[in-house]
Amino acid sequence: MTTPLRLGIAGLGTVGVGVVRIVQTHADMLAARTGRAISISAVSARTRDKDRGVDLSAYAWEDDPVALAKREDVDLFVELMGGSDGPAKAATEAALAAGKPVVTANKAMLAIHGQALAELAESTGAALRFEAAVAGGIPCIKALTEGLAANEITRVSGVMNGTCNYILTRMEASGKPYDEIFAEADALGFLEADPTLDVGGIDAGHKLALLSAIAFGTQVDFEGVQLQGIQEVSIDDIHRARDMGYRIKLLGEARRTEAGVEQSMRPTLVPADSPLGQLEGGTNMVVIEGDSVGQIVLRGAGAGEGPTASAVMGDVADIARGLDIPPFGQPAATLAPAQRANSATECAHYLRLSLTDTPGALARVATVLGQNGISIDRMRQYDHPGEDAPVLIVTHPCAPSALATALEGVTATGVVTADPIALQIQTP
Repeated sequence: MTTPLRLGIAGLGTVGVGVVRIVQTHADMLAARTGRAISISAVSARTRDKDRGVDLSAYAWEDDPVALAKREDVDLFVELMGGSDGPAKAATEAALAAGKPVVTANKAMLAIHGQALAELAESTGAALRFEAAVAGGIPCIKALTEGLAANEITRVSGVMNGTCNYILTRMEASGKPYDEIFAEADALGFLEADPTLDVGGIDAGHKLALLSAIAFGTQVDFEGVQLQGIQEVSIDDIHRARDMGYRIKLLGEARRTEAGVEQSMRPTLVPADSPLGQLEGGTNMVVIEGDSVGQIVLRGAGAGEGPTASAVMGDVADIARGLDIPPFGQPAATLAPAQRANSATECAHYLRLSLTDTPGALARVATVLGQNGISIDRMRQYDHPGEDAPVLIVTHPCAPSALATALEGVTATGVVTADPIALQIQTP
């Protein structure tokens, strides 16, 4: 008779409790589907005497997650503490060094230390799985490493942070400005302890870096992700985008080019009638393009107890079945350092400018844009009660580097009263 797979769970927050609940509720189903009983031996968290809504009395308790990882009655270590370093990294390393498989939802740790952890796992023959680190319950990592293994992946894109999508869609629906909806999201518990991780695009950037590494067979390169958060998106931007048939999303994109791998996470205008444009609330979407399969779209809940715990247990089930796949889809030794390429793909841009209300100001801006090869598709000047004149410009497709140079020149004209806001318009 096959012995049970005994779990040690470090971290009993929302996701950890969700994992406990699944093991307790679906024990028979899991055993039938994997051919092996799955049980919990021990747990660890920062506070012991807290009502978490699940019965933990049958499990041993460890205050130190490293000690939990080393327990003889723990066959698989589940890391759900979070944090790129500290206890999470130390306990993960301890488990892998002992040859124990690890399942984690820790995108920050993997985005920074993924290559070293993959090498450690492979050196000891331990599995390292992290489906729950990207897009909640959407099985996008499994899609890349298994279902699309025969494809050369050319592009991965999508909305990968539910909090940002909630803020942007809520701003549009309510007509309220960013600051008010940010406070609302904070009160609902949607934001990280450091909100910049969400609204600054860092959390989503971690996820994109992981998908990019798997898609293109490179080492994880979070530092190569060009980041722009949603803090500067105004309610006026959202209204004007909607008037043009677009919605604004925090869009991640990684693509392979002749120059290397481009990775960016930034607010982007997408067609309102597209699958991305119709995405509401905390829902995530990942779009993968391969040479054989074409384009596939994966959509689902990007966070929360149930979806993320489901992803964790999907990895646990694979390990129970004996499925052995390198963490990033191919042996760590074959992952090449990522060759960074600044985004050179030409696309249209949305520009919001605030100009002095003086004769010739707009003409000076248009002249500088033209001198840098930036062609204007459409332009509109809005009514204004004060001395500053708001101007909206949509460009024809141009290289982001050319636009950046042009905007430096526009700022130097002396007719700009605030920093220009530039948002990309999605390239088909």
